[in-house]
Order: sequence, then C-alpha cells, then structure tokens
Amino acid sequence: MNNPINKSSPQAFDASSDIIIVTLVLVTALCIFGVTSFTGASSPTAWWPSYADMMDSLHHPFAWWRWVLGDISEVAFYKHEFASIGLLAGAGIAWWANRTGKAWQGFAICYGTGLWPWVITSSLLGLVLSNLLWGWTLFEGDWQPTFVAFVSLPAAMVLLYGRGWRVAINGAIMGAVLVTPWCLLIVNGLCKPLGLPVVIGNVSGMAIASVLAFILCRWIPALVTTPSLHGASKDAPQTSAEPTSNAPTNYGIAWTLRRILADFSEAPFFGNELASLGLLLGALLAYALNPASPAYGSGWLLEMIAAQALASAIGVIVWRRQWIKLGWYPTYIPIVSVAPAAVLTLGGSFPVIALSAPLGALIAPPLAAAISRRLPDWVHGYVGNVISMAISTVFIIPFIGLIVGSF
Repeated sequence: MNNPINKSSPQAFDASSDIIIVTLVLVTALCIFGVTSFTGASSPTAWWPSYADMMDSLHHPFAWWRWVLGDISEVAFYKHEFASIGLLAGAGIAWWANRTGKAWQGFAICYGTGLWPWVITSSLLGLVLSNLLWGWTLFEGDWQPTFVAFVSLPAAMVLLYGRGWRVAINGAIMGAVLVTPWCLLIVNGLCKPLGLPVVIGNVSGMAIASVLAFILCRWIPALVTTPSLHGASKDAPQTSAEPTSNAPTNYGIAWTLRRILADFSEAPFFGNELASLGLLLGALLAYALNPASPAYGSGWLLEMIAAQALASAIGVIVWRRQWIKLGWYPTYIPIVSVAPAAVLTLGGSFPVIALSAPLGALIAPPLAAAISRRLPDWVHGYVGNVISMAISTVFIIPFIGLIVGSF
C-alpha cells in the first residue's frame, strides 16, 4: 500500500514524552474516580430519561427514536443519542474542514479518501434497515445488537469499492440482512447463555457476515463498482494527519495526544479528533444530565472513558513505530472491545482499568495486524480487526476476572 504518511521523515522523539503522556492519562483517570465518588454521594437529580426508561417504553416513538439514534454511538459502548449527535456533528465539521483545507481539520476524516458522505450514507441506511427488519427482537425489553450495521460492512464496502449509489445501497442492504442476523444469532445463542460479553458476538457476527458479503460481491461483480484507488489494503485503511502536505510529521506529544483522541472515532471509520470530541462531549453531557442514561445505565461511563483513553495511550506509544512505518495501525481496538467490556462485566474498579487497558493495548493491535495481512485483497482489512476484538476479549476478560476475584 502506498501511503502518503510514509513519504515524510519523522522527527525524533524520546521516552520522556511517553512518560508525560502516560502520567497525564493516569492522573486524569484518578480525577475521574474522584468525580464519580462525588457524584455518587451527591445523587444528582436526573434531567433526562434513563436507559431503563427507554427500554421500558420502546413502544413509544420518543423511546424508539432514542434507541435508533443511540445505535450510532453504541460501538463505543456509550449508547446515547447525545453522544451520537456529537459524533455526527463533529464528523460533519471535520469533513467540511477537510474539503476546504482548514489547518485545524485534524487527521483527515475517512483516511483522506473523500468518501465520508458515502460512508455515512451507507452506514445510516444500513442502520435504519437493520432496525426496521430486526427491531421486533426488542419487544421483550432485552438488548439486541441492532447497531452493528452502522459500523461494519456498509462503510467497509464504500471504502473498498468506492463511491456510488450501487455500492452504498447494496452495502446497506447486506449490512442489514447479513450482519445483524448473524450478530443476533451469536449473541442470543452463544454469548448470553454462556455469560460471555456480548461484544464477542457482535464482532464475530460482523466478521462472518462481512466475509460472506465479500465472497458474494466477488461472485456477482454487478453488486459493486470497480474497486477505487482508495481500496483497503490487507492492513487497515490508510490514514494521514496531513493528507495534502509533504511536510515532515512530528510524532511527538501533540501527535500522540491527537492520535489518542482520534482513536475514539476509528470504529465507524472516521478516525478524526473532531468526531471523537463530539462523541465524548455528547456522552459527558448525557452523564451530567443523568448518570443512568448513557452506557446502558450502568453508571460506569467515566470509568469506561478512563479505561479507553489509557488503552489508546499505551497502544499509540508502544506501537508508534508501526504508525510511522505503516501509516496506520489498529491501536483503537481495545477502545471498542476489551477496555469497556471489562468495565461493564467486572466493574469500574482501578484494578480492572489498570489491567484491561495495557492487556488490550499490547495484545489486540498486533493480532489484528497479523490477521489482516493474511486476508485476500478483496476482503477489507477491518475483518481482521473485529476478529482480533473477539479473540482478545474472550481471553483477556476471564483472565482479569480471575486476578481481580483473587483479591
């Protein structure tokens, strides 16, 4: 893969920068524990309906709107309409800034391909179709993975085959009729009976259904257009902080902090700081209005963000040379799998965060890269990422449970 970021010569960086960043993240995590202790003791008044309120009244249009819109931010485990609106708003601003060449655009959204309008169109169509076809599974008041079409096959097909209504619509349809039912089957037939984190079923279903879809596209080329110049490589999509500039990239503190932030919006294929900022601000607003509203009403949102930020920080620092060499590396994986799943499953204690973040950051990214490199060219590299999420979560969460339970 030819990546514009590889043309630059990285400036030197030293270990002191890494120490500063990790210390900053750890201090932030400790501050979060202080804030959660205060808010828990003060029992703030709820200014917005809780997650339980939504689940109890899904037959009402407002609750149904909250569910569908919340699906957009569910990949980060936030599941809230405010987080979703923030993500979309930030991504829209980032796309406009990229189109107009603004210096503050951050990492070019959708890896500088210019395909964000088609990515978001196909993803939203897939999400709507998924809820229309499978929304009936929610009638018993139990959670179901209707969100999966938004962060999987539709966007991957656009990035692999390029722009156009044929790709966008067929990607959306296959996302709803292949990805969602596979996830429903694994989540309800395997994860829930065995007590496994449902993220394992989500990402396993994405992988299986996506491979089937890519095989179908290979057998029936008329489903898609000719692969574009922006097609995915065997690794993940290409990313460039300065896609229109040949100036050397400084991989120092500023780049590292920006990369940590951008990782929060990597799962929906945005990979941009503004999109991530909107996502986080929306989630924090939801928490401020009612701590029992985001993150499935668990009350663990702040601890979850702390674990995610620490996981990304460790991953970006440890695998920075891979970023420099390859132009992109899947350091975002523990943000949407191991770290939040550990908090939801085992609680938001400091040992859980301190174990899940480094384990996820050290194991998941290289595993994903190794799997993606072995995929054929006609399969998008995100398949390797979601397989890594499943494997990492399966092994890391029980291991943490054993350690935490022994104290």
